[in-house]
Amino acid sequence: MSMFKDQTVWVTGASSGIGEALSLALARQGARLILSGRKVAELERVATACGGGNRHTILPFDTTDYPALPGIVADAWDRAGGIDVLVNNAGVSQRSLALETSLDVYRTLLEVDLYAPIALSQLVLPRMVARGGGRFITIASVAGKIGAPMRSGYSAAKHGLYGYFDAIRAETAAQGIKVHMVAPGSVKTNVSRNALTANGSTRGTSDEAIEHGMPVAQAVRQMLDGIARGKRDILVAQGRERLAVTMRRFWPEKAFDLIADAVAKGYAQNMRVNR
Repeated sequence: MSMFKDQTVWVTGASSGIGEALSLALARQGARLILSGRKVAELERVATACGGGNRHTILPFDTTDYPALPGIVADAWDRAGGIDVLVNNAGVSQRSLALETSLDVYRTLLEVDLYAPIALSQLVLPRMVARGGGRFITIASVAGKIGAPMRSGYSAAKHGLYGYFDAIRAETAAQGIKVHMVAPGSVKTNVSRNALTANGSTRGTSDEAIEHGMPVAQAVRQMLDGIARGKRDILVAQGRERLAVTMRRFWPEKAFDLIADAVAKGYAQNMRVNR
């Protein structure tokens, strides 16, 4: 029997990419879903694909609309009679050099990728504790484990998620709260096309690593397998990205030099080529 059967799972960023694929997989496991994002038509499409008639609910909102969040959380909680699992997935990536990036872009990245999931989790957490337990699944990134060129603001935000949720795990484990951090590497989605550039515009093109990345369904299977096995830190990466995380942990000086060497040999320039 699936660990998610008849559990209410709230997924942010559910209208595309990892969020969509994760929602479909959870629905197949028997979960009741609350699907959130900003695009109503896309959420409706995902809800239909998940099946189950009225079993799944769409709840569109902007994760950075902080004044509205208390009411949104109350609405989600009341509709479902409680939330068993919160999946913090909504986010935006970056493709720009730090030397060229506007401070406003950093502010946007930190708001969307760090402060927004913290704000939502801070509202859900006390309700879960009062109910006797719950589960947080947060989609971070390999860029949250090692500083990734062209993603300085994105890396900062994803590193921050690890700090916050590691602390939450320690503080609330005895109160029934479980925390899973997921670090995907390159997964074949629209993450690069939707990434912010130095001036805050949407990039609009993908890159080679993403186009040759792990299929999203495979990435989701690895995530759910790790969660089912009780893993609290789940790396979903392959090849050089997986090696980079290992090197950052055990041989950091070598990892720093190899990444800097890649930049010196044209990594940033290659990233700017439209594909």
